[in-house]
Amino acid sequence: MFARQFRVRSNTAIKGSDRRKLKADISTAFPSLSADELSELVPNKEELNVVKIYTHKGDAVTLFVLHKNPLFFELEKRLYPTVYVLWRYPALLPTFRTWPPVLQKLIGGADLMLPGVVVPSSGLPDLKQGDCCAVLLVNNRAPVAVGTAAVSSAEMRSLGMKGRGVCVLHTYMDSLWSFGDKSGPPSLLDAESEGQEVIGEQYEVDEEENEGVEKCFEEVQQSPSGTVTEQACAAVDELNLAERQDEKGDKCNEDEEVNQDDQKMPQEIMDALLLQCFLHALKSKVKKSELPLLTSTFLRNHMFSCCPSGKQLDIKKSSYKKLSKFLQTMQKQHNLVQVKELTKGVESIVEVDWKNPELRSFHVPEDTDAEAALAQDGEEGETPYHPPEIKTLYSVSARLEPLFLDANKRKGTMLEPAEVRNIVTEYVKRNELVDNNNKNYVTINPTLCDCLLEKSEYQEVESLKWDDLFSRTLGRMQECYQVVFPGQAPIKKKGHIEPIDISVASRGSNKKVTLIKNLEVYSLDPAVVAAALQHRVQASSVLQPLPGSKDKVLVQIQGNQIHHVGSLLLDYYQIPRKYIQGLDKAPKGGKKK
Repeated sequence: MFARQFRVRSNTAIKGSDRRKLKADISTAFPSLSADELSELVPNKEELNVVKIYTHKGDAVTLFVLHKNPLFFELEKRLYPTVYVLWRYPALLPTFRTWPPVLQKLIGGADLMLPGVVVPSSGLPDLKQGDCCAVLLVNNRAPVAVGTAAVSSAEMRSLGMKGRGVCVLHTYMDSLWSFGDKSGPPSLLDAESEGQEVIGEQYEVDEEENEGVEKCFEEVQQSPSGTVTEQACAAVDELNLAERQDEKGDKCNEDEEVNQDDQKMPQEIMDALLLQCFLHALKSKVKKSELPLLTSTFLRNHMFSCCPSGKQLDIKKSSYKKLSKFLQTMQKQHNLVQVKELTKGVESIVEVDWKNPELRSFHVPEDTDAEAALAQDGEEGETPYHPPEIKTLYSVSARLEPLFLDANKRKGTMLEPAEVRNIVTEYVKRNELVDNNNKNYVTINPTLCDCLLEKSEYQEVESLKWDDLFSRTLGRMQECYQVVFPGQAPIKKKGHIEPIDISVASRGSNKKVTLIKNLEVYSLDPAVVAAALQHRVQASSVLQPLPGSKDKVLVQIQGNQIHHVGSLLLDYYQIPRKYIQGLDKAPKGGKKK
């Protein structure tokens, strides 16, 4: 669920009544927690935040965050603990053990398959289908994944430990873990593995256990997961639970030092990010023809779009606090820009020193805009998007079936226009219907008369021009379409293909919103498109079920963003303009990219 970056919708401090309700909900969901442990997880006076997010698939999830670490996440009104909680209370959930190499598959988005489960001497935990459970690695009781049981324990045994065991929701090293302090799992001795010896930093296991690991990999390969990222591979190396204790201690100390440095220098980090986005925007976004440029427009349209994926530009968290103060510093100390108040209270950038050594030596970082982020996603497990090939087809109707019988084309057969022309031409030549006096005309025989002529024309029309013959034939066939995505079988459907529909609507206080639908027809993920648009325009977006449709989603984004939507669909996704409806509703004199 959190294998890819999620989008934060809101981040607020929890109210007193909600704090009490949360404590009660945690106590109900996890009755093994004592009153003191509940008070540690949900303290009365310390700040506890409620963060509402959307996953990359559009699922709405609520996080409860304490000391910058997500403790619990709520999905479909059900609470689940994160690995940060399970490292403090490892006995909170029933657990399944597996081998360290399997972790990289779990991080990549795979579920835990039963052949990869190491069954302890005490047997499997007693679970029902859907019960919350955790996954830990051999030789360490610190859980590394949270999920739900795919089947009951009894079914697992009856299936001979084959098939899916745990539907994984959250893992160590995923984006939810990255939302916290990114600390590593503690080393907790696993009683089941005390007898196993560790030699050369590898486990000594018998052939049967080796067989289990191999089977696990075979099963996982069949699961619908993405390929393993470099980060996941690094995670497996870091999580080699057979390493010497002193090496682990050194690593933990190093991680703590890094975290302390991050806490000591939040302003310095934001200042560096602010300068990077500023130089990036000047070097690759701003054009001389745009000057003078409002400073607010420069920030919203240029600097925000240069922010690296996974980071958020917030001037209030920098030492400057305000954009005007930052730009004054860039003007006085670096001589990069000239800022003037052309209108009272409104500042504009009137000049940029393009020859400034600091600006010329700046190298634009890779993968900072939405398109690069999308391309990176494709490298990490999903095939990059390629536009479909769309063809118009025609279906043989009952009335025209006699005309196509010789070509063995029955009612309902879908044909390309060129195939229709060839079949009709062959029929005319085979029946010698070309007018001897004028080759541009075709003599009408009884079959053509029944298929192509109206009743009022039966006695009057004796011949037709070739073009008229073809147009009448296509006009009496049902229009269809074929969509072909690279590497997939063609999709053929009757009727006209629905265009991507872009419209603008008014909400409360006459605020404008842009609505986009029918993205699924072109195999576009609405959640991915919404995230790309949000990154481009720095406006919030919402995914809503499309009324009257079971499997379609409506994307809503604040403001009239038709220019940006059109640019994304036409330039990046390369959807032909004729399949996009509503581009003419863009505001006149719209903002430049």
